[in-house]
Amino acid sequence: MSTTEDIERPYDGCGKCLVGLRRLSRASDASSSPAKQRDQVLEVVRAYGGHVIAWADDWEVSGATDPKTRPRLGPWLRGERGPYNGVAGASVDRLGRNVVDCLNTGYMMRDQGLTLLTYGHDGPWDLDDPNDENRFTMEAWGAQMELRSIQRRNRESAAKARRDGKIKHKPSYGYRYERDLPTGTVSRAVLDDGATLPSPWDKEDAAEIIHNVARRILADQTGEITENTEAARLTREGRLSPEDRKRVLYGREPKLSRWQGASLARILMSKAALGYLMHKGEPVLDEATGKPIRIGPELWNYATHRALVKKLTPKNKRRIRSANNAYLLTKRIVCGNCHHRMYVARGRNKNAWACRSKFYGLTDCAPAPTIRMEEVDGLVGCWFLEEFGDGMIMETVYVPGNGVSDLVEEVEVARARLRSDREAGLYDSADDQEWFRSRYAALGRELEGLRQQPETAGGMVRRATGKTIEDAWHEAADDAGRREILSGFDVVISVWPEGSPRRWHAGRMHGPDRNSEHAITREYLPALGSVESHVAA
Repeated sequence: MSTTEDIERPYDGCGKCLVGLRRLSRASDASSSPAKQRDQVLEVVRAYGGHVIAWADDWEVSGATDPKTRPRLGPWLRGERGPYNGVAGASVDRLGRNVVDCLNTGYMMRDQGLTLLTYGHDGPWDLDDPNDENRFTMEAWGAQMELRSIQRRNRESAAKARRDGKIKHKPSYGYRYERDLPTGTVSRAVLDDGATLPSPWDKEDAAEIIHNVARRILADQTGEITENTEAARLTREGRLSPEDRKRVLYGREPKLSRWQGASLARILMSKAALGYLMHKGEPVLDEATGKPIRIGPELWNYATHRALVKKLTPKNKRRIRSANNAYLLTKRIVCGNCHHRMYVARGRNKNAWACRSKFYGLTDCAPAPTIRMEEVDGLVGCWFLEEFGDGMIMETVYVPGNGVSDLVEEVEVARARLRSDREAGLYDSADDQEWFRSRYAALGRELEGLRQQPETAGGMVRRATGKTIEDAWHEAADDAGRREILSGFDVVISVWPEGSPRRWHAGRMHGPDRNSEHAITREYLPALGSVESHVAA
């Protein structure tokens, strides 16, 4: 009798080298567990007289996914993993739960001379045989019907949960769910401070991370801190991306994927940050009150939400692209001859800044200057700290207003919706009429109370941090963080060719930037002297 070692061995060209196929929509599904599928695959391979050269294990992959696009099986079917003679699975529904996808995959394997085995079927599937073709189609059709039934039950369950104000979706970034009983349903959302995450991720406070991102974007007035630059910064710092954090929250290993600017913008602009129960990007409304159902505390108030939406909504005009790399002088260094930006020239051992204007046909700059990146970074750092290091940092912070006008608008919308429902004949019975009158009157009283409250507008507030610019320079995580400080002072470095009267010059394009997060206090400005006159030999 063949042992497991005999059945699992590398490709040897025997003509029966098979790839083991396993798939689960949920890795915890006991009815089709990985171990059970493995035993079934090995049994059918043993009966065929073949052996398994590799396993294509697609966990957490829906049966509705086309087999050719699945993470593990797809590369084999597309011919990207080397030679093999066929695929063996526990059943047809492990191949997929879509009739068209299953048939297309089966016919493709038949046309390529590949073997298809499944547990419970005697020998390989022969789709040229009408009986085998009909049986394969029926099993695929049964799997599809089961999928449709599962999807219908899930939709009905989710719709009922929304009507009851219960949570069915996964938490938005910055939140985690809590249960009253370990095996009970989710009862509430709380701010995710990382306390429930395993080490080393327990040090990450997701609520604080997203708070800091929102603060930095709202406080920026240079246009150089955007959702894309923040996504790049969080990736460089090794913060778990939203998808990876969900994986860790649910006990799975992270894939260490990159943060995406578009995903970060959706998180910041979503009303889920207000603690609302969400469906298709909008809050779920309470049928009784017409207001959004709240399931947890808010990350920020409605006024901050509106400010973030205004800041992050794409404008019609072309948006300035911000630098995402970690170089200190990106967009901060220009050619002293032609005044065009200098670009990175990558060397075998060292990178340098070089003028490319002649190469791009912009000017006839000659000789075009170059300077080693490591050399100029050190010079600029020393110059900047010597000139500005003792200055105190004034932090610019967005302080949200009380959002009274936004609350008034929300209550007016709820009252208009209630009135529209009444006009449509939804509250014609005697009991419904009484409820409508009481609820409409309550909304009117709430609206009147809000209108009597004074409106406090949000805006930028500047305050001392107690830190010097030198402190901030040394505390920056990398050169990209230090570049933000240079950007706040509008520092520009000019470089000339070797042999010129001066090699480089550091200056500021527009003088002191009092709107910058890193601006110098008014008391310190007189001591600076003329920065424009500084020349480094």
